[in-house]
Amino acid sequence: MSRSRLQVFYSGNVQGVGFRYSVKTLASGYEVTGTVRNLADGRVELVAEGTKDELKAFQQGIRESELGHFIRKEDVTWSDAQELFRGFEIVR
Repeated sequence: MSRSRLQVFYSGNVQGVGFRYSVKTLASGYEVTGTVRNLADGRVELVAEGTKDELKAFQQGIRESELGHFIRKEDVTWSDAQELFRGFEIVR
C-alpha cells in the first residue's frame, strides 16, 4: 500500500495548551510516523506519513479530540511519503 505525507499548519490558540504532547499521544493510536513542532509565528506544524486513510483518520482524530476547540484554521498539503521518520516525536 502506498504511503503519503500529510503536512498541516494549525492556527489558533495552539501553543502553550499541550497541543504537541496531545498530538504525540494521539499518534500512538494510528499507524503513522512524523513530527509536531511549534513555529515562531504561533502556529503548530504537523508532518505525518502513513497510508492516506490512516492519515485522514489521524487528522480527524485531532479535530475530534480536546484539541479541536483550539484550532481556528488548518492549512493542509498532501504529497508522497519521503520515509524519513522512524516514530512520532515532538521537535523542539
